[in-house]
Amino acid sequence: MRLDICYRTKFVFDAPARESQNELRACPASDGRQRLLGYRVLVEPSARMLSFTDYWGTRVDQFGVTDSHAELEVTAEASVETQDPPSFSREAPRRSLADPDFLDRHQEYLNPTRHTSWDEAMAAEARDLTGPDAHDAVGTAMHIADHVADRLSYQPGTTEIGQPITAILANGTGVCQDYAHLAVAMCRSVGMPARYVSGYLFSSSDRTGSIEGDLVRVQTHAWFEAAVPGQGWLALDPTNRLAVGRQHVKIGHGRDYGDVPPLRGVYSGPGVPRLEAAVEIRRMDPTRQPPAPMRPSLLAAVRAPRTRDQQQQQQQ
Repeated sequence: MRLDICYRTKFVFDAPARESQNELRACPASDGRQRLLGYRVLVEPSARMLSFTDYWGTRVDQFGVTDSHAELEVTAEASVETQDPPSFSREAPRRSLADPDFLDRHQEYLNPTRHTSWDEAMAAEARDLTGPDAHDAVGTAMHIADHVADRLSYQPGTTEIGQPITAILANGTGVCQDYAHLAVAMCRSVGMPARYVSGYLFSSSDRTGSIEGDLVRVQTHAWFEAAVPGQGWLALDPTNRLAVGRQHVKIGHGRDYGDVPPLRGVYSGPGVPRLEAAVEIRRMDPTRQPPAPMRPSLLAAVRAPRTRDQQQQQQQ
């Protein structure tokens, strides 16, 4: 599937900022499931851009505006070609997750972080999911993803970045980043390496994963990937009960949201910015691929004004 993506963020200050320094992570990755065809970034007021790849493998576009400015608009345009992910088999037993070499290679994705710190109650809840259908590594990840979809109700505006995942689970509401963080925390609590993924979803709704027409206007999206011994990273979208497919476009991954925020920055000045953000995705070919349901059949088949800190943009 060929997709053209336009990510746009605009800050309007109620008093001019003297200067601002920013990092943008909006460029789709190139990997075995997708290929970046083109990418460019426009900044107004204009600024010199420094681009590099960070520790986690994500492209970062770093820029600073050193003149006084009442508005800052950032536009990232990308073209990407996606395809279905490789199949995963259920031949990797859960005991393979305890292999010392496997654990050593994935240690960074096993530890709790600011957004994925679990308690014993959450760990016990995750352990309870490992019934007869979850004796393999793939089944473990699928059961956790499906359980997260059951435990949370999608309600924008009910959570904030930095809120403990245990509190989000107790409240039972959240947005895509909360679903992803909860799935990551539960996977790690039972010894399965997992990582948070930031990206785009070609869908009429972040919550339903439905596709209507060839143009959608959404926000950035989030899902997670679980490490399967001998096979790689299994990508799942618990917000929509989907196995990640060609309608998903990955930007990057990390331990949690803090490693891959779409836009992070600081500014100097007395004003408070108002944030406007949107993503427009256009399908450039007529192929229609329905999303793959994350259901037992797949289990069998799968082989408002902001603060002055401007540091994070919530994914909804």
